[in-house]
Amino acid sequence: MPEKYTVGQTWNALKSAWKGYKIAKAKGEQDKQREYARRIRKLQSELKLPLTKFPQLGKDFE
Repeated sequence: MPEKYTVGQTWNALKSAWKGYKIAKAKGEQDKQREYARRIRKLQSELKLPLTKFPQLGKDFE
């Protein structure tokens, strides 16, 4: 199956997800933090990077 996005696009999406996560964390928005953490981990997986742990968000993110 062909790739849907280029590696560069995936890196940009990861950068955006981190920015969103940091904003959500600063605002104390747990639901948005979880959403961005899921996105970050998915993109890291696609890029074959180690997955970031977010233990403050629960067992699903460790």
